[in-house]
Amino acid sequence: MKKYKFTISGHDYDVHIKDIEDNIAEVDVNGTHYEVVVHNEIKTSKTPRLVRKPLEKLPGEGQIKKKETSGKFEVTAPLPGTILKLNVAVGDVVAEGQNVLVMEAMKMENQVQTTKGGEVLSVKVNVGDAVQQDDVLLEIG
Repeated sequence: MKKYKFTISGHDYDVHIKDIEDNIAEVDVNGTHYEVVVHNEIKTSKTPRLVRKPLEKLPGEGQIKKKETSGKFEVTAPLPGTILKLNVAVGDVVAEGQNVLVMEAMKMENQVQTTKGGEVLSVKVNVGDAVQQDDVLLEIG
């Protein structure tokens, strides 16, 4: 059935498993016949087992902190890019969904819209400015 070569304490053994029935195996070791009782096979995993220890929480960790609001709503840059055109100025009243500026991002012109209506309190950018993602472009109150 199966043949194996073992070296135990410097001695070589040719093992031939002839037959296994239930938990009894017929084995030839270097030409000598044995009947061997087979116990449960010990299986080892080929992949390592990942053991994770629970992390200790620091005081205040895992708690959601509310951001203090000053009544202002910030319109932020959706992508890194360059400001091409401003459609509003300080003091203008804008409606929800209105285009407030045009910016170039990834070689495309993108209309930046506000998700809240109100009065434009400040414009933080000028035409030609390069902005990063989530930079504040203007504030609406």
